[in-house]
Amino acid sequence: MPAPRYRSRSLRRVFVRTPSGKSVLHYRKRKPSKAQCGNCGALLKGVPRERPFKMQNMPKTHKRPERPYGGVLCSKCTRIKIKAMARQ
Repeated sequence: MPAPRYRSRSLRRVFVRTPSGKSVLHYRKRKPSKAQCGNCGALLKGVPRERPFKMQNMPKTHKRPERPYGGVLCSKCTRIKIKAMARQ
């Protein structure tokens, strides 16, 4: 039976191979949900699915796409918004 703090399913179970060849169970925190478009709700491409402590060590260009509204809107919605702004 695992220790009470590990019984929750909020931690994921990972089997890790030790140098002795034994397989042991490690408990790791789950990854956050995928980033979604603020307009249509589609999953954003180019945005990693990592925990905040890993994201803060990443360079800015790895955290979101290098375009207007990158990491906020999907490319389809971005195109529509830029065209609409150009018409005004």
